[in-house]
Amino acid sequence: MPDKILISPAELTDLIAAGGTVLIDTRSPENYAAGHIAGAVNMFDIFTYLAMSTKEGMAELKDKFTAAFGAAGIGGDETVVFYEGSMNSGFGMSCRGYYLLSFLGYSKAHILHGGLAAWQAAGLEVTTEVPSPAAKSFPESTAGEHMMLDKEDMLQALENAAIVKLDVRDVDEWIGTSSSPYGPDFAPRKGRIPGAKWLEWYRLMKPTAAGPMFKSKDELLAELHTVGVKPETPVYLYCFKGARASNSLVALHEAGIKDVRMYFGSWNEWSRDPALPIETGMPHA
Repeated sequence: MPDKILISPAELTDLIAAGGTVLIDTRSPENYAAGHIAGAVNMFDIFTYLAMSTKEGMAELKDKFTAAFGAAGIGGDETVVFYEGSMNSGFGMSCRGYYLLSFLGYSKAHILHGGLAAWQAAGLEVTTEVPSPAAKSFPESTAGEHMMLDKEDMLQALENAAIVKLDVRDVDEWIGTSSSPYGPDFAPRKGRIPGAKWLEWYRLMKPTAAGPMFKSKDELLAELHTVGVKPETPVYLYCFKGARASNSLVALHEAGIKDVRMYFGSWNEWSRDPALPIETGMPHA
């Protein structure tokens, strides 16, 4: 990961002025059509795509997003900036885009901190004009594959107390009254991965005049201390499909946690395999 992931609206305006920047708007087509940052390409699939961590599932994911990022005009020299509505309005969809691009080995990427809400709070304009980027050949790389965990990695980690398995889902999912953000019964089983600790993703942000923003490094470390995470602690993140966990992954990077990986298939995949153990009911000591 680069040292600096989050950028401000002022920093983004400088990048745009310098040229060679690809903007990706991860919101719905309807929200994009209502107004977006000039030059931004709409890529809602970043949020909607459900991935499986099987060999076939990962091959499909790579093929899909290699093609999508190439079509957006990313060929290797460009700096890519993702944004959403605000840091909590899209379940971390801009961070999910950043994670996917990083997993594909592309390191020149950033996230607009605060999203479109921060951009507009800074008095900057939006447009309804849709760009037509020239497609490029997206560079293939395996440099980011260490960031991606599969269900076998998570299963093996259950026996390793040194690894914190961190569930960042909403409270109703954690206690097992709902299986997903899409409805209580969207997934076949409710519950959590055994031994996981819980830190709801909202807790890593705080309100500001420009909308929700990540907390400071010390504030983040204080939150992480409550679940036993220190800078040297290995952390395996999961949520429902890797969006909120992507948001949390960026927050942990901001806090200086050195070894953070994600089970991208998350509860959507884990709950669909009856051979995988789950924990139900109220969390026990």
